[in-house]
Amino acid sequence: MRFITAGEIMLRLTPPNYNKIRVANEFEASYGGSEANIAMALANLGVDSTFFTVVPNNSLGKSAIRMLRSNDVHCSPVIFSSHEETPTHRLGTYYLETGYGIRPSKVTYDRKHSAISEYDFKKLDIDKLLSGYDWLHLSGITPALSKSCGEFVLECLKTAKKNGLKVSFDGNFRSKLWSWEKARDFCTECLPYVDVLLGIEPYHLWKDEKDPAKGDVKDGISLQPDYEEQERVFKVFAQRYPNISCIARHVRYVHSGSENSLKAYMYLNGVTYESKTYRFNILDRVGGGDAFASGLIYAMFNGYEPGEMIDFAVASSVIKHTIRGDANITDDINSIRDIMSMNHDINR
Repeated sequence: MRFITAGEIMLRLTPPNYNKIRVANEFEASYGGSEANIAMALANLGVDSTFFTVVPNNSLGKSAIRMLRSNDVHCSPVIFSSHEETPTHRLGTYYLETGYGIRPSKVTYDRKHSAISEYDFKKLDIDKLLSGYDWLHLSGITPALSKSCGEFVLECLKTAKKNGLKVSFDGNFRSKLWSWEKARDFCTECLPYVDVLLGIEPYHLWKDEKDPAKGDVKDGISLQPDYEEQERVFKVFAQRYPNISCIARHVRYVHSGSENSLKAYMYLNGVTYESKTYRFNILDRVGGGDAFASGLIYAMFNGYEPGEMIDFAVASSVIKHTIRGDANITDDINSIRDIMSMNHDINR
């Protein structure tokens, strides 16, 4: 199987030792971004993974791509843009203030007018870009960057569907990038082209309709649903979008900025599965959702049984929380399986 994903890779700047940005006089530099994180995670697990993006043709852009290549990600489609192609000619950046104890983490974006957001994708041959691949993954972050990025994502979805690729899509709502309403409407437009749906929060579930189970108008779902609510939501999606073969989401319980619990639900072949619940300490939370997505994709690649599939995805996210940086760079399957075999916290 050959996997490809597309999105923005950013420079991440983090004050060391849990410092706040306002008092920091130094920053640790690394690179990350949702789709890039998934490509790196899968490549480290041995999947043939390719990443497409647009970066400025300067030292920062080259450094970001070099990091991806050092994690065995193929980057041959990457575009190194010139000043003429992307006038501001910059790599998107974000600042991470790492939480500790009762203080949560905080992200500050500096990604407006980045190279990928200013690139004219109309001159890109998307059929050629996706040729030879079996699986395409996209997210709801990239279309939030600009109109051209949104058009690019939709065209990729339509092209992948036409050419028979398996398509996974993660809504990944980012309130700092666009409104809930815009995210909801765009992500809903993507659903007819999706096979595997991840993170189902940003979709308009019952638009101007009554929820037959509760008799009220509902937009979105609970952040911490129980099994019955989640199954009911899954069935609505499955009925409305029969093209979607698998739906999955993880659920987070925050005990403090340093300790969380995770579990997940998955709908596959008409059955809702619930994972174990894992409670753990946090070194670096960023990319936990991407690790869940990559874990699920890996498990599907390798034909795991449904119950093992969803447990593997959650365990992949759990182990990512022990790794600095955005991506789950675990290359030892047994370390993930060890987490799967741990006693889980029934009471979260």
